[in-house]
Amino acid sequence: MVNQNQIIRRCGENGLKMPNKLRDNKLADFLNAKTEEYNQPRFILNDPVCIPHLFSQRQDIEIAGFFAAIFAWGNRTTIIQKSKELMTLMDNAPYQFCLQHNAADLQRLTRFKHRTFNTTDLLYCIEFFRWYYTNNKSLEIAFTIHGNTIEQMLAGFHHFFFSLEHVPGRTKKHIATPERKSTCKRLNMYLRWMVRQDKKGVDFGIWKKIHPSALICPIDLHVARVARKLGILQRKQTDWQAALELTDYLRTLDPEDPVKFDFALFGLGVMEKF
Repeated sequence: MVNQNQIIRRCGENGLKMPNKLRDNKLADFLNAKTEEYNQPRFILNDPVCIPHLFSQRQDIEIAGFFAAIFAWGNRTTIIQKSKELMTLMDNAPYQFCLQHNAADLQRLTRFKHRTFNTTDLLYCIEFFRWYYTNNKSLEIAFTIHGNTIEQMLAGFHHFFFSLEHVPGRTKKHIATPERKSTCKRLNMYLRWMVRQDKKGVDFGIWKKIHPSALICPIDLHVARVARKLGILQRKQTDWQAALELTDYLRTLDPEDPVKFDFALFGLGVMEKF
């Protein structure tokens, strides 16, 4: 096991106390070891990714994963509890519910709220999914039709998601976009779940039109703190540009799968309070 304190002493807090190549090699060893530690099936149980893992059908995975990702801010236990509550209200068949619900089914949802996400927001999401899945077999298309880069996909998805009539203004705040300089942490995490496939059992890898090399690392205050401590993020603001800067560095460690290091950075920040 790589000793994190030894790595930090050698690299220095600003990452400038040794030649860049040696520093990067040692950081790569350290982050690879931490990635291996957290990218394991046991990680699933206490993470919001456990929600889509309740299902086997592609569309159920996509819809359940979407809600779990959108709810993913704050306490993880609460996120999982509220996501499971929603799945129960949807008869643990989210795809079928979105396509075949009736007025009485929707009435059940008036009981649901998670932090600032309320019934109004939920009903619009279900309306979108009913419209979308009536015409498409996978949510992947809703991202990939808008461009080749993740930035284009996320910006395009935001406009597309809110293209139905009578969009509640309040709901737009729950779907991030890089056009507002957001880190888009939750959507980037969702894309990681859907796109990455390394046979470790955590990420699904059911979307094939996006290559893992194109993904952007999910970044929040915890990940940003760790990244700055390791000297791999210089930007002071935690915004879209910070997500790009961090991912650019991670690509120097693994050009084909830079976002695998999300496991290491998240584990260090949240699990180890690094």
